[in-house]
Amino acid sequence: MQDPAITPDLIAAHGLKPDEYDRILEIIGREPTFTELGIFSAMWNEHCSYKSSKKWLRTLPTEGPQVICGPGENAGVVDIGDGQAVVFKMESHNHPSYIEPYQGAATGVGGILRDVFTMGARPIASMNSLSFGEPSHPKTRQLVSGVVAGVGGYGNCFGVPCAGGEVRFHRAYNGNCLVNAFAAGLADADKIFYSAASGVGMPVVYLGAKTGRDGVGGATMASAEFDDTIEEKRPTVQVGDPFTEKRLMEACLELMKTGAVISIQDMGAAGLTCSAVEMGDKGGLGVRLDLEKVPVREENMTAYEMMLSESQERMLMVLFPEKEAEAKAVFDKWDLDFAIVGETIAEDRFLIMLDGEVKADLPLSKLSSEAPEYDRPWVPTPEAAPLGDVPQVDPIDALKMLLGSPNYAAKQWVYEQYDTMVMGDSARTPGLGAGIIRVHGTGKALAFTSDVTPRYVKANPEVGGKQAVAEAYRNLTAVGAKPLATTDNMNFGNPEKPEIMGQFVGAIKGIGAACLALDMPIVSGNVSLYNETDGAAILPTPTIGAVGLIASPDEIIGCDVREGHQLLLVGDTRGHLGQSALLAEVFGREEGDAPEVDLDAEKRNGEFIRANRELITACTDVADGGIALAAFELAEKTGVGVHLDSDATPLLFGEDQARYLVACNFDKAEALMTAAAQAGVTLTSLGKFTGDSVKFGGSEAALGDLAEIYRGGFAAAVA
Repeated sequence: MQDPAITPDLIAAHGLKPDEYDRILEIIGREPTFTELGIFSAMWNEHCSYKSSKKWLRTLPTEGPQVICGPGENAGVVDIGDGQAVVFKMESHNHPSYIEPYQGAATGVGGILRDVFTMGARPIASMNSLSFGEPSHPKTRQLVSGVVAGVGGYGNCFGVPCAGGEVRFHRAYNGNCLVNAFAAGLADADKIFYSAASGVGMPVVYLGAKTGRDGVGGATMASAEFDDTIEEKRPTVQVGDPFTEKRLMEACLELMKTGAVISIQDMGAAGLTCSAVEMGDKGGLGVRLDLEKVPVREENMTAYEMMLSESQERMLMVLFPEKEAEAKAVFDKWDLDFAIVGETIAEDRFLIMLDGEVKADLPLSKLSSEAPEYDRPWVPTPEAAPLGDVPQVDPIDALKMLLGSPNYAAKQWVYEQYDTMVMGDSARTPGLGAGIIRVHGTGKALAFTSDVTPRYVKANPEVGGKQAVAEAYRNLTAVGAKPLATTDNMNFGNPEKPEIMGQFVGAIKGIGAACLALDMPIVSGNVSLYNETDGAAILPTPTIGAVGLIASPDEIIGCDVREGHQLLLVGDTRGHLGQSALLAEVFGREEGDAPEVDLDAEKRNGEFIRANRELITACTDVADGGIALAAFELAEKTGVGVHLDSDATPLLFGEDQARYLVACNFDKAEALMTAAAQAGVTLTSLGKFTGDSVKFGGSEAALGDLAEIYRGGFAAAVA
């Protein structure tokens, strides 16, 4: 088949700007072939090269005594003691999920699981953070239904428990939903596998499923805005097969024990191109590929299609030649393809052959390390105007409006479609705070959470970035876990607009400051830009996934309250209502500034909770919806009413940070008061758990009636 002529339109269709194409001509000294154009397009797009964000990502804190491997590999690796490590990462599959919700979400889960087991870790937990448009928007129900089914369909079949996540709705996501998938796995700390190739003349081996035409150009599509041609992009979405992935994981983990593996990389965005280039570049080697040896499931595939296919469930490996037969036997046993498709070479070349014909011959190092890097112009987000008057509301009426909103209603309609108990190590499943997964065969456990409040980030990116990390810290602390490290998923609009780039820069500054202050370094992550449709951007959504360690079962802080328990508040309340859930859901207003984040107070109050865990029966952090929503959720969990003395709107619904609600017996409450005074921590008595109603001052409603609204609100809105 004749390759098309390289024209300005073809260059633009590959997401390359004229000056970037000129740079390609300068590097190779000639016009590229069609396959070479595709390779440059794949490696230099935003999704693979981080060309708009690299400058700022380098400013994030990524090191600490607990960090074994920070950003730059398939996933981050953190020491959890006893020779064990947790391997984790969060990644987006936003554009594919909007085009084809089920497969987009499913393959997002598949991709993040591969990132974990390619490092030699067996996955033990997943999470997801989902952002959709208004419930009334004509596409929202279809997107929610398809995405949730895709996440559940892949994760359940693969056999990994869902530990938690979040779901939000806002009109800014009407044209561009967000699907952020997280996975974590366990490995021996001295048996981590990396992607850097080493040794000349070593076989490059293709593993897993066959290559088809699905997903060709997917990475380039993910680096562009949407417009009215969206339906034409459907073929760029991959198709997943979780049962093949399960076999691929078992085969890879078995192979790793044989000592055959020099380096290994999953085939994700840009498929064979990106995996081969990254392995060669990290090892300072060239790579030759003979594409006629690539296992394919479709006839007459071109070099361009094979190099850019994003067919799922595939890996690339560099192997010790003497172990070839042993390695092949493992993959034959699992009924998976195993094909030697090339070799490492000494020269700095990416040489692509098909049936003896050269299809691409490029300097390999220029594809990765020489990708464009931009210092995009940016403007700070203007200071938010002061918040006007917020009237005093009947607190029970306001609470009912929050509980009936799909943003704050119980999400069991979502997480009951996910297997949360598979593998038998789930100690706390989704529904209230961080999830907990036991480390099998030990007394330890790991806690997982995913957090961001996009309306805070929109109002004040730096403070919103800090708050996302601080809330993750609180969610882990509230279950008794010591926060270890974080992964970030930076979802923003078009970085070529200075105001959008300003949101990104502000959020990075806030995230960096909080990670440093709270000793939660960023060890992995993902940037997803161009989340826009017809020029309208999503809310800036820098999702923070975080992991914490619980050293023994008796360190877990519960969430079950009992009749007569005292309700205490840790932290200071000023009654901040700017950008609050109350303002948005009850008054339809998005005004004011984000709440201030005092990182010293966050650390001090968190350490106080963990140091006094034996006095605390139940704990939750105070976030969206303030004390009113947090107190209701604790009460609803075990069906015991809660009575607070005050009905003041700022006290009940303010969203001041660094706060926790704590429940305990009266004698333990006195001991906590003494400990708080010694630690310089503010501790206030708010009321008690009693009866079967929720009472704020003189306003009261039956707990059962409120629970009915809370349990039915999500399904009523979008199911």
